[in-house]
Amino acid sequence: MSSQSIASRGGTDQVPAWSLALASIVIVQTGAALSMSTFDSIGPSGTAFLRLLVGGMIFLVIARPRLREYTGAELRMAVVLGIVTGMMTVTFLHALERIPLATTVAIEFLGPLAVAALRSHSRRALLWPALALIGVLLLTRPWTGEIDPVGICFALASALGWATYIILTQRVGDAFSGLQGLAITIPIGACVAGIVGMPGVWGHLTTTLILQSIGLALLMPVIPFALELLALRRLTTAAFGTLMALEPAVGTVLGVVLLAQFPNGFQVAGVVLVVIAGVGAERTGHRDNPGVIEPIPTQLT
Repeated sequence: MSSQSIASRGGTDQVPAWSLALASIVIVQTGAALSMSTFDSIGPSGTAFLRLLVGGMIFLVIARPRLREYTGAELRMAVVLGIVTGMMTVTFLHALERIPLATTVAIEFLGPLAVAALRSHSRRALLWPALALIGVLLLTRPWTGEIDPVGICFALASALGWATYIILTQRVGDAFSGLQGLAITIPIGACVAGIVGMPGVWGHLTTTLILQSIGLALLMPVIPFALELLALRRLTTAAFGTLMALEPAVGTVLGVVLLAQFPNGFQVAGVVLVVIAGVGAERTGHRDNPGVIEPIPTQLT
C-alpha cells in the first residue's frame, strides 16, 4: 500500500458516516429518476456514457491523480472498480427503462444485502436475504406474467455489480488519497459504458443534452460516489451495505413524486419486506482499523 493509503480525513470526520451514506441514497435515486428524461434521445446506454464521461472529467480536474505514487496492484484494483462501475451503471439504467424505479432498486439492493450476509459470522444472517427475496417476488409477481424478464435480468446484473462495487470502493478508498481513486475509476467506467453508449450519442448531442448530462453527472456519479467513498473509509462494508436498506423506500417515494409510478399493495408490501431485511441484517459499527484493507469474501472472488 502506498505512503498515502490513509487519506487525510479533513472536515468530513465531523459529519457522521451514516449521514453521508443516506445523503448519497437520496441523490442517487433523484438522479436515477431524472435520467429517464434522456432515454428517448440517446437511450439508457448513452445516458450512462454521458453521465460517467462528464463525471470522470470533473473528478480528473478536481483530484488530478498522481499515478506514480501508487503500486501496480493498487492501480489494477482501481481499474477493476472502474469496469464494475461502468457495467453497473449501464445495467441499472437499462433495468429502469423496463421496470419501475422501486422494483429496480429493490432487486439491485439484493447485492448490498448479500455483502452484509456474507460478512456476517452468523448463519441466521441468511434469513434476511431470504426475506428480501420474498419482498422482490411480491414486487415483481412473476406468476402474473406482467413483469419484463429482461428488465429483471438487467436489475440482477446491477445487483451483482453493486455488491462488488461496495467491496472494491472501500479498498480503493483505503489505497488512494482524497478523491484520486474516483479520478481513475470513473473515466474507466465511462470508457466501458462508451462501448455500448457512444453509438446512441453520436449525432444526437445538443446544448440542452450536454447541460442535462452535466446536471445528471453531479447527481450520479460525482456527489454520491464521493460521499460513498468517504463513508466506506469509516464504516464496515456490512454496515454500509445494510444502511442501503432505505434505498428501495426512497426509490418508491421518488418514483411516485417524479415519475408518477404508483405502487399497488403487493409492491408496497414487497418494499417493506426488503427494507426490514436490510435493517435486520445490519451488522453495525465503525471500522476498527480505518485504512486497513479488508479481505474480499471468497464467495465474491
